[in-house]
Amino acid sequence: MKLLKNIKALTVAATVSTAALSGVAQADMMKRSFCIWDPVGANGPLYNVMKSAKPSAIKWGVDLELKAYTDEKIAAEDFKAGQCDTVLLTGTRAREFNKFTGSLEAIGALPSTEEMKMVLNTIVQPKAAKLMVNGNYEVAGILPAGAVYLYTRDRNIDTVEELQGKKVATLDYDKASMTMVRHIGASVVGSSTANFAGKFNNGSVDVAYAPAVAYTPLELYKGLGENGGVFDFPLGQMNFQILIHVDRFPAGYGQKVRDYTSTRFEEAYKIVETAEAEIKEKYWVRPSPENLEGYTKMLQEVRIALRDEGVYDAKALRLMRKVRCKKSPANAECAEKRE
Repeated sequence: MKLLKNIKALTVAATVSTAALSGVAQADMMKRSFCIWDPVGANGPLYNVMKSAKPSAIKWGVDLELKAYTDEKIAAEDFKAGQCDTVLLTGTRAREFNKFTGSLEAIGALPSTEEMKMVLNTIVQPKAAKLMVNGNYEVAGILPAGAVYLYTRDRNIDTVEELQGKKVATLDYDKASMTMVRHIGASVVGSSTANFAGKFNNGSVDVAYAPAVAYTPLELYKGLGENGGVFDFPLGQMNFQILIHVDRFPAGYGQKVRDYTSTRFEEAYKIVETAEAEIKEKYWVRPSPENLEGYTKMLQEVRIALRDEGVYDAKALRLMRKVRCKKSPANAECAEKRE
């Protein structure tokens, strides 16, 4: 509940009189549709955060008509078909529109919030603008959503090896996730952002993966029950991305949105911290330092293989390796430079 209160406070603080903000005549205002994926719908936290940005868009000459989607696949398809002028999606779903930014959720590429901050602060700068554009698609904003963790219905599963044969709710449109699940010998159960939580909560699968911000809204504590656990090893850093059809917005709109979202980074990190604090201490499963080193190496191998298959963007992986090595220069990968 603390998370939802925090998000509502953000919304109230950011929502001011549109008349006061706007120096653009109503007659000159562009009306554009903004399709927002939020698993909770129009009353959800993502929708409310995006609603709070509407007055800023009006300042830039765009009146956004917000529409909530609880199915991310449909939101992405409507955007691709031109029925949405702009859309909010997860980084993994956004990969088909921009492989560079879609690779920011690469498995194990950003071990902590610190590295995520360094990457985001780099790519939102105007000099990185060309990386945000792919044809007529532009990534007009990125918001961090925190580390992705494994949720298990049995906390006795405290090593990756013990996941062999277990049923894992796996995003069926994400080759990276399916490759990882198969690599560890677990069983892929095709899922989506719309139904993975239900499968975990009702026991259809043994394992699911999600950021802490999904814990309360999607009631993942129901799946954990009394015996479950949350594996304290970040599989990646989730993010939400705002995409636009470039030709439907004023010149420079994308950079303005990126500048705006960058002012919300710290608020987003606080939301993540609050969400992680809502997971009861008894659920956290801490892997040993020896196992952590092995898991990190395993994820690197999978990441490189996926890069070679064209799933991940090589330039994005190099950037994230540079950031990891800036933080931890003694890491073996910093000498190898394989990414």
